[in-house]
Amino acid sequence: MRLFHARGYDAVGVAELGAELGIKPPSFYAAFGSKAGLFERTLRRYAAGEANVFARARAEGGDVATVIGRTLALAAELYPGRVYPGLGGTAGCLVLDGARNSADPEAQALADAAKREGRAAVRDFIATEAPDRADALADLVVVAMMGMSAAARDGADREKLERVAAMMDRAFRRELSGA
Repeated sequence: MRLFHARGYDAVGVAELGAELGIKPPSFYAAFGSKAGLFERTLRRYAAGEANVFARARAEGGDVATVIGRTLALAAELYPGRVYPGLGGTAGCLVLDGARNSADPEAQALADAAKREGRAAVRDFIATEAPDRADALADLVVVAMMGMSAAARDGADREKLERVAAMMDRAFRRELSGA
């Protein structure tokens, strides 16, 4: 996870992954089938852990506006990197950025599927209060998070991302209320 997150899918080789895992290429292929097989497992593990800011925000409860605001705030906390042990201190989001511009169509498809799954979870939650506007509101949240992730990768610090998250929270609340 650390290698894919830090450098992206294309920049990490099978030999390096095997060395990191302490296994030789034949064992690597026996265990994962391919580099893409490991990447798929990595994306699932990442999304099931502390990095899934939407799941964490939702677990704390609250209405749609509260949960989305908390999601954006957690992203602002996490995306600059060096926040959670085991994530390697890499800025941005592995799901959003791990296969960005990848030349491997399988890796791109895996990342795209993970993004769609995350967006669907946000959309479905928003639909509990605003079913007719859930798609547009989910787009607002997801695009904001994509921008925050990219900005963090480019060096934006927590303070800057927190300002953006607060502004997006206000914009989301206005849009949710129809104002």
